[in-house]
Amino acid sequence: MPLFGTDGVRGLANGPLTADLALHLAQATAVVLGQGRTAAARRAAGKRPTAVVARDPRVSGEFLSAAVAAGLASSGVDVLDAGVLPTPAAAFLIGDIDADFGVMVSASHNPAPDNGIKIFARGGVKLPDVVEQRIEAALDGDMLQPTGAGVGRIRRFADAEDRYVVHLLGSLPHRLDGLHVVLDCAHGAAAGVSPETFRDAGARVTVIGADPDGLNINDGVGSTHLDQLARKVREMGADVGIAHDGDADRCLAVDAEGRIVDGDQIMAILAVAMKDRGRLVDDTLVATVMSNLGLHRAMQDNGIQVVQTAVGDRYVLEAMNKNGYSLGGEQSGHVIMSEFATTGDGLLTGLHLVAEMARQGKSLAELASVMTVFPQVLLNVRDVDRSRVGSDEVLQAEVEAVQAELGDTGRVLLRASGTEALVRVMVEAADAASAQSYADRIAAVVRERLAA
Repeated sequence: MPLFGTDGVRGLANGPLTADLALHLAQATAVVLGQGRTAAARRAAGKRPTAVVARDPRVSGEFLSAAVAAGLASSGVDVLDAGVLPTPAAAFLIGDIDADFGVMVSASHNPAPDNGIKIFARGGVKLPDVVEQRIEAALDGDMLQPTGAGVGRIRRFADAEDRYVVHLLGSLPHRLDGLHVVLDCAHGAAAGVSPETFRDAGARVTVIGADPDGLNINDGVGSTHLDQLARKVREMGADVGIAHDGDADRCLAVDAEGRIVDGDQIMAILAVAMKDRGRLVDDTLVATVMSNLGLHRAMQDNGIQVVQTAVGDRYVLEAMNKNGYSLGGEQSGHVIMSEFATTGDGLLTGLHLVAEMARQGKSLAELASVMTVFPQVLLNVRDVDRSRVGSDEVLQAEVEAVQAELGDTGRVLLRASGTEALVRVMVEAADAASAQSYADRIAAVVRERLAA
């Protein structure tokens, strides 16, 4: 199995993901990313390459980030340790201080025993596959071993949080005065910075999930567990609830009645608002094939084109960067606003969503009504030969038959898992019963035709 997955290197801390692996991965990263043109120019001027390192608050992040910093410094890279900060903050800071690259230690929405290492290139952008492959190959090669004045220094990035907050506040089209926001910080990396930023933007803020102890990250709170947030919004009579995940690179919301507003709905709201303000490049939104059919309908009704990509925010980013688009994301709440960020940013997204409520003087429910959500059923069919999902003629005929029956009132998507022996069956229809029935029908054919 390759070391890098869809979002960096991830696994059970002190299981597959050890301090030794973190140290050697950092050394290999220094070999590949610390030898670029700018880094070479720094060395020629008697300076060392620079990297930003940050982490979420899970307990294993303490030793893993220390191992990363040690690996980089031992390879002649100066390390600015930003401590506990959201992933998008780390990405921003890399570009803000013109660092050569950066490393984020986080497992995002995963439970506390897991952890991960995400590497960002110069400018705070995610690495393309080919560069990840070069880093993985470098693990088997010679490492940089400078001595004396050539070794790197590890220093505290003292104003990291302040720089990020100022950046977020400067991006807003409108202040949040008069709105009551409940924030769920998932006991994660947003616990310190998100409440402060929303308050500075003018909102009245109530906070839950903001007491990280290293072990409770994502535990019953955050964007993967919205029940507590919905209850708190109703209990407080708040205007809106905003939920982050463990590293705050995603944002989901609930309206004043506690109804969930997902990433598709958030993108629909922001796309229409950005088009109205002349900020939506080429009147285009980038979304994955998993985005709801209702998003496509809403965008069509508002004169906005939707460019579709494979599942994964990295593919959304690739399409955005290739064509200079300004907005894209996923149903899960990874929303990328490229005018202000190089990756999904849950704080940025939440702030801009609430800013639109304030700017337009509308409730979140009113804004979300721009899109009608089609019922969507997703089934995982396990223990099948995923390699034949696109070649089995009987299965393809069944998918085509269902799509014909749905017509323009629904959609079918079959997708092989990238890591497991399973096939995902997704069906959207005008009503939940029809979506379930069609999904069950296709899943039965998948089991029959692709039996391993």
